[in-house]
Amino acid sequence: MSEKIFKVAVIGCGEIADFHLKGVLANPNCELYAICDSATDNRLERRRKEYKPQITVTDYRELVNDPKVDLAIITTPDNTHCEMACAFMRAGKPVLLEKPMALTNEECAEIRRVEKETGTRLMVGQVVRYNPNFTKAKQLVDAGTIGDLVFVESEYAHSYRGARGYNDWRVTPEREGMIGGGCHAVDFLRWVAGNPTEVMAYSNHKYLLDWPVNDSTIAIYKFPNDVIGKVFCSIGVKRDYTMRTCLYGTEGTIIFESRGKEMKLYQVDKNGNNFTAPKILPCDPVGHNMKAEITDFVNAILEDAPNPIASIEGASTVAVCRATVESAALGKPVQIVYPEA
Repeated sequence: MSEKIFKVAVIGCGEIADFHLKGVLANPNCELYAICDSATDNRLERRRKEYKPQITVTDYRELVNDPKVDLAIITTPDNTHCEMACAFMRAGKPVLLEKPMALTNEECAEIRRVEKETGTRLMVGQVVRYNPNFTKAKQLVDAGTIGDLVFVESEYAHSYRGARGYNDWRVTPEREGMIGGGCHAVDFLRWVAGNPTEVMAYSNHKYLLDWPVNDSTIAIYKFPNDVIGKVFCSIGVKRDYTMRTCLYGTEGTIIFESRGKEMKLYQVDKNGNNFTAPKILPCDPVGHNMKAEITDFVNAILEDAPNPIASIEGASTVAVCRATVESAALGKPVQIVYPEA
């Protein structure tokens, strides 16, 4: 492996940036060169004191044009992703872009067009694919441990009350909870069961009455191989953060939490009979594993290997989420249209 050191710029100093900043500092091939945030509170100064970058700036354009920047990590509000990602790619700087890739299919298409036009690397940070609990579940499914999939379900549920974001960036008509947060659950089910072809969704608005979007959605999907699935997303529900996930197969069932310490694995015995006592598998409640995400991206660049998560994956997850929002608004099933490879 190359000894190259990447000078990294982290754009956005909100809460999620802490996971990225720690991941940069932990990577032997990365050096935290710059952090950037335009907020007028003290977040930029707090991050500067804690993480000690070489420089801090309030305008990301300064870093686009800075020849010292080798790699950009964008952790800004979703509606800024397209503009910023395209600017850095046009400057020839690889980009690790926080999920969701963007808020619309059109913005995703523009990001991918610039990626292709410039030949610059882009990875979308669908971080559930680096959560050890989700990766363990996928490995079990891929190994045939629970037979053929029958029904898959996941959820993204907690309350955004008091978490409107700086300048209310979360509170916009464009940022449906299904796209901004539910994309985690959608992306995992896509990863484990393939691309759903159709969605029927229902939404309501009973929690965050001063927000312009529905706050709870339930969606039913048709997946390949006659698999059916469900996602529940709520940004107002009164409970701890959860991504409880259940994967039902012809030979067993997997049940776990994204931040849980154990996974339940039900399997039939050698005679094909069910048993009620599950195997309890230890899990790692690491949560947002940006350290592994950054390592994978940097290694792919160093080894000139394919991107760990190609841009079409981020765009496809947005396509499913947008179709889900459309189905709930229309009150009827919607066929999901995916971006071209």
